[in-house]
Amino acid sequence: MTSQLEQLKKMTTVVADTGDFEAIKVYQPQDATTNPSLLLKAMQIEKYQPLGAEAVAWAKGQGKNNAQTVKLAADKLSVLIGSKLMQQVPGLVSTEVDARLSFDTQATIEKAEQLIALYQEQDIDTSRVLIKIASTWEGIQAAKYLEEKGIRCNLTLLFSFAQARACAEVGAYLISPFVGRILDWYKNDQPEQDFTGANDPGVQSVTSIYNYFKEHGYSTVVMGASFRNISEIQQLAGCDRLTISPALLEELANNNEPLSQMLSASTEVKPAPSALSEQAFRWQMNEDAMATQKLAEGIRQFAIDQEKLEAMLAELI
Repeated sequence: MTSQLEQLKKMTTVVADTGDFEAIKVYQPQDATTNPSLLLKAMQIEKYQPLGAEAVAWAKGQGKNNAQTVKLAADKLSVLIGSKLMQQVPGLVSTEVDARLSFDTQATIEKAEQLIALYQEQDIDTSRVLIKIASTWEGIQAAKYLEEKGIRCNLTLLFSFAQARACAEVGAYLISPFVGRILDWYKNDQPEQDFTGANDPGVQSVTSIYNYFKEHGYSTVVMGASFRNISEIQQLAGCDRLTISPALLEELANNNEPLSQMLSASTEVKPAPSALSEQAFRWQMNEDAMATQKLAEGIRQFAIDQEKLEAMLAELI
């Protein structure tokens, strides 16, 4: 019997949730994705530190003040690591916009365009780049503009059906609903409940989003993310894509039990309802305490890690 990782690859596109090139070489995923937390971890590993030095050297040559130089270096580093990842995977690489811009549509657009320009300077085929944006209302509107300009987006920090629906309605290329962080919230809120297997609320969230998208013919790719255990991955086998950490990729690779396909596209497509208004989106988010709290927490954490990354780069100036 082949491993569960190989079985999964036959029904789902497997994406590596890491900036570690060695892990990608071992598990051979189709795509890769990074975020500020993963970039920070990469910069703490000696073999990746020359990329930080290269980013700073380039940024210093742009004739900006120190604060601007640090931000430019952080952008350049994310593109350098993204470019390296593209040498490792045959598919797409997601590069994240600064989380501190999550509530500014225009600034998000400008940052996305800057990242694409940096990739172009590296002679990278930018059709392989996904710009990763937090799924705030402002981020979703930025994605609408960018998609219309031919820049494909990955909407991240997604915890609610309202976020997913709004992303599909603006034509976002891909969404990353967070499975494990949803489970974390419910385990803390209802510690007496059984959330194993199909009872996992993160699994249930992604399943409902996937079924809704297929039922209404939305082209937006559903990529489950943020897994706490391989049971969550097993329950979502058949999802369009799943982005998985090296530790869980290894666990799947060492498991030879049969893997059943749990999700599959609907054969009958129904007309989509009218699009969510901003007011309806904000109200539905307000009514979902888990999604509101986890979105805010995720943005804060990515912002903290972005600032830590910039502090590391500032020391090299």
